[in-house]
Amino acid sequence: MSVFLFLTVIQALVAAALVGVVLMQRSEGGGLGIGSSPGGAFGARGAADFLTRSTKWLAITFVVLAIALAGLAVRESRVGGVTSTLERTAPKPLDPLAEPVPAAPAPAGVPAEAPSEGSGAPAPAPALPAQ
Repeated sequence: MSVFLFLTVIQALVAAALVGVVLMQRSEGGGLGIGSSPGGAFGARGAADFLTRSTKWLAITFVVLAIALAGLAVRESRVGGVTSTLERTAPKPLDPLAEPVPAAPAPAGVPAEAPSEGSGAPAPAPALPAQ
């Protein structure tokens, strides 16, 4: 499994946890706050402090993972050099007086025919071998 895929899964889990923690916090108007007994370590104030710290660290983790994933994406999609000049080399035009390029060899089972010279008409299609 690649590092990019692993970090993407971790990023999705952190995002889901961040959404859950934010929704559990008591808002100004009540919202989806946690109803618990006021005593103990997770009293009203203790739960608020825990959720606030959790939100802070999940948000920091989310941003760090986003930066790391962006860096990995740039490194994996690098295309090579970038040219900074407008000069381009055009392909050379075909020279009609140059020697012809030799033809590719004929596939197996098909007889090779020499091109007809002089008439300018295309050569007749080769006959198919009898079965």
